[in-house]
Formats: sequence, C-alpha cells, structure tokens
Amino acid sequence: MPFSSLKTRISAKSHSVSFGQVVKINATVITAKGLRVSISDMVKIVSEDSALETVGMVTEIDGPTFFITPFSFVEGFRSGDKVFLDSAGLNIPVGDELLGRVVDPFMRPIDDRGSIHNTKLVPIIKSPIAAMKRGMIDEVFSVGVKSIDGLLTCGKGQKLGIFAGSGVGKSTLMGMIVRGSDAPIKVVALIGERGREVPEFIEKNLGGNLENTVIIVATSDDSPLMRKYGAFAAMSVAEHFKDQGKDVLFIMDSVTRFAMAQREIGLALGEPPTSKGYPPSSLTLLPQLMERAGKEKGKGSITAFFTVLIEGDDMSDPIADQSRSILDGHIVLSREMTDFGIYPPVHILNSASRVMNDIISQEHFRAVMRFRRLYTLLKENETLIRIGAYTKGTDPELDEAINKKDAMQKFISQGARIKESFEDTSNNLVEMMGAKSSPAQLS
Repeated sequence: MPFSSLKTRISAKSHSVSFGQVVKINATVITAKGLRVSISDMVKIVSEDSALETVGMVTEIDGPTFFITPFSFVEGFRSGDKVFLDSAGLNIPVGDELLGRVVDPFMRPIDDRGSIHNTKLVPIIKSPIAAMKRGMIDEVFSVGVKSIDGLLTCGKGQKLGIFAGSGVGKSTLMGMIVRGSDAPIKVVALIGERGREVPEFIEKNLGGNLENTVIIVATSDDSPLMRKYGAFAAMSVAEHFKDQGKDVLFIMDSVTRFAMAQREIGLALGEPPTSKGYPPSSLTLLPQLMERAGKEKGKGSITAFFTVLIEGDDMSDPIADQSRSILDGHIVLSREMTDFGIYPPVHILNSASRVMNDIISQEHFRAVMRFRRLYTLLKENETLIRIGAYTKGTDPELDEAINKKDAMQKFISQGARIKESFEDTSNNLVEMMGAKSSPAQLS
C-alpha cells in the first residue's frame, strides 16, 4: 500500500478511548448511551464476547439515549457491547482506481481483483448543485438508442426516469444506454436488486466490458441503511469525476428499492406511514439524491437515468409520481409492446423529454411532432384498421400513417447489441417523416 494512502487512513481513524454501551437491541435498531453524539454520526459497535464489529449511524436521540441503525445485521450483538464514535464520519475513498471495478457502498472491492488504494475522502451526503450555479442544458447526450435519441432526445446534465413494471426490460435498456453512450465516465448503482442480477448485468448487458465504468452494489440482502446510502455513495463517486470537468453517465436501478429501504428505516423509528406505507422521509429523500445530478458551471456534468419499478404497472404509485415531478423527463416501458415483440419497449406517447425542444434542430423537432401525430392516429384507429372497417382514402393523414406504419415500427425497434449514432438517427427520422417541408403541414 502506498505510504500516502496509509497515512490518510491512519489519520482518519479515531484514537479516542471514550465509548458508550449498548442497552437494547431489536431487529433493526440498536439503543445505546454513554456518548455525546449528533444525528448522522457514524459509530462502531464492538462485541467483546464474539469479536464481531459493525458500523452504524445515529438516527435518533432521546436525552442521554441514542438510537443506531446498523449497516449490517444485528445477530451476535448483545447488551453491554461497546460503542465507539468514528471521527471519519460518513466519508468514502474515491479516485481513478475505481474505474473498471465492482465495489460496495464503502468502496470495498467485491470483484476479487485486489484492493483499491484511493487517497481522497469525500462525504456521502452533500448538498445538491445550487440553482444559480447550474449550467444550461444545451448539448445533446446521445445514448445510441434510436427511440430515445430520435424521439426523446436527452441533454448533457439531464435527469430522466425509466418507468416500468417487473420483467419489462429495464436492465436490457440500461445495458444499451451504458454501451451506447460516449460518456468518458460511467457510474452504475445497483441498489436493492437480487444478487444474481449483478454478474448477469455485467456479462449479459455490458458484455463484460467495464472500461471507464464503476459499479456500486448494495443487494436486497444488505441492510436497509446499506441500500439507502449505497445510492448516495454512488452519486458521490459521480460527483468526484464531475468536479474534474468530465461528463458522467449515472444510472441507478432502482429508485423504488432505495425508497423501500428508507421506508424500513422510517417505520422502525416510529414515523407515520402514508400512501402504501411510505413515511414522509421516503418522499423527501428523493430530491436530495436526484437534484445532485446535473450540469455545473465551470465543471462537468452528470446525466442521470433512474429506473422506477411500477408495481402492477400503476403510474400513480407514490414513488413514481414523486419521481416524475422531480426529473426532467420520463421514459415509460410498455408491457404491451413487449408482448408484441418490440424492443426496447419504449412507449413513445406516454414518455417525454423536457429539454428536447432546446437541443435539437427545427427539422428534427418537426419530424418528432409528425411521428407522434401519425403514431397517435394509428393507435386511435387500430381496431378499425384490424377489422377492415376503415376505407382507404377517407382520411389522407391516416392513410399516410398506415403507409409508414412498418417504417415507424422499425425505427423504434433495435437489437440489444446495436448502437446507432445520433446523426444517423436524426437524419433517418427527418427523411422518414419528410420534415423538411413547411411546419404549416403540422397544423
């Protein structure tokens, strides 16, 4: 280990002999006393009998008594175990050595490729970018997916949500975005997902290529606190590279599991449940994470994609509803399109990009509007067309939609391993829609 790294680690440790004691333990919270602590202080619980150690966070204080939510499980600990204050606080080591690695929320490697010697410590919890320090989103961020680049164009520093039910294709689309993006740095946070999905995502969706990519993992069997702060830790890694002036792609799967972790923590601390059992803290936590993405003047940008699991395909789910109000756009995946064999199953009519109009050409914009209009006409008259009740020539615009149906369906379909350039996508869309004609045709 380099001497500078060792020196930093030693200086970050607390050498105080002051300690408190555990007085009560339940399944999710450890109660202790004997230390002067503040909310969000990091503490270490040490069992003298079983030689177990774990780290936790102070989440509630009641006079001399304080309550700790542990980062691991509480089996093996008992009353009388010692509690030490960790002076390093909630900081993680970051650096270029993280690139190409798979780590846990504390930046400890889990890929069996040796230790990581990062020397810079950064806090997991930081304030979002100040409103007046945010840069204008005026550049296209290409992801190599035709339906997104062409019809839901994303800008550098934009925050988008990918909304879908289970088994609709979120992971496949995530892999397409990571592979298709030209971002110099890519940070992927897998929060609360099944452990089996981690190697599958790396090998199947990313093809085993982790070049310039960092993957932060907190699986469903980790503690709620580990899942919660895994998301914040991943955002801190992205911010480290953004502060170097780089454009970062940040992808998190999923916001719903992140909110569920806070639900477990909040309910254990006695917060009142609201819609679907979510306490108020679950909803206030979302902007604290999502608003940290964006473009900052004089620095780089974080373009973020957050997946949201919609239970029962219900878009009125409280987490989905809150996320849509915070994000700069939403991409909705359709189970119906999956059943028809259309991949990626992006429901164009239910999706939107709030910055698209400011970053694409007028020709491209007219083509998008024309595509959406013709696609809507097809959907509205689908039953009439299928049963043969529509007579060709009745509606010239519907006739055009029928003639271009195959071309439009081909445009929104794409193989998982295929990458399309933004220029080709834009040109093909303009040519297909004949958008070089007068905008009056859209009226």
